[in-house]
Amino acid sequence: MEYKANQVPMIPDTYPYPYPGPGQGEQQVQSTVITVAPSVPPVQDHFLWSIFNFSYLNFCCLGFIALIYSVKSRDRKYLGDLEGARNYASSARTLNIVTTVLSILLIVILIAVLSESVFHVANTQQQHPKYYYS
Repeated sequence: MEYKANQVPMIPDTYPYPYPGPGQGEQQVQSTVITVAPSVPPVQDHFLWSIFNFSYLNFCCLGFIALIYSVKSRDRKYLGDLEGARNYASSARTLNIVTTVLSILLIVILIAVLSESVFHVANTQQQHPKYYYS
């Protein structure tokens, strides 16, 4: 006997294996309900990235502001407000990106200016040695 998936009886009339069925006084379970929560991706609050930017790359206090938004996102996540947590996390991510890019750009410019000034001083020293060794 074949059944479609939605027509399979819970207790078939004939058992394909030796099962005597429920005895006298036993209750029979008709169905089982399983409640599955929807799979919602976790909210990333970018907290560690914000701490790193606040500690090392705090360009114009943007790392501090990103840290504030990360903490607000984490608080919203623990309160159950996932939409608010996503909004704060998005702001923290944007601020962290801006902070990282501007800080690295500032470091690269600083290295370029320092190396140029060292090169300029060395070049000037070679052209006019009497001013430096007298």
